[in-house]
Amino acid sequence: MTRMLLIGPPGAGKGTQAVRLSAAYGVPAISTGDIFRANVEQGTELGLQAKQFMDAGKYVPDSLTNDLVRSRLNDHDVSEGFLLDGYPRTSAQVDELDEILAQSGHALDVVVLIVAEKDEIVTRLSKRAIDQGRSDDTEDVIRHRFEVYEEQTAPLISIYTSRGLVVEVDGLGAVDDVTARIVTALTARGLAQPVA
Repeated sequence: MTRMLLIGPPGAGKGTQAVRLSAAYGVPAISTGDIFRANVEQGTELGLQAKQFMDAGKYVPDSLTNDLVRSRLNDHDVSEGFLLDGYPRTSAQVDELDEILAQSGHALDVVVLIVAEKDEIVTRLSKRAIDQGRSDDTEDVIRHRFEVYEEQTAPLISIYTSRGLVVEVDGLGAVDDVTARIVTALTARGLAQPVA
């Protein structure tokens, strides 16, 4: 049973690793983006509220995001564990997640911090932008996203480090190598062995 959180800068490969770790450990990967989209597709009341913000190009407010995450973490398929990607993003959301998990007698087991050197990420994302024709991923935009991440996420890393939950993994190199590093780090902490 593993309840883990993935943290890392934009372009560090969190999404890729979330999919692989979800399969390896047999737990659902949960991202706020996926939750928003699923609720919108299902036409839930929370989804319709979220859609209004998304359609206007605005961030979905914390209160609504928290409600959506709370609803998702009460689903049956997360009883044996989960992998969170993209939530929490703020210290207030850390408190909210603590409360959500405490209500079912649980807590996070580990926080996987995927680290990558800023210039390497800028190069990686710039290349991806060219490959995928994404005009929004200019070097300036990428560097700004990195700064926002450092500003908003650094406090979360401090909180979870103080709780002894953080394992730091180098996110650069081949995808298989990064996955292997994460699995090795989790195994060293005595967490569940991969099922796949």
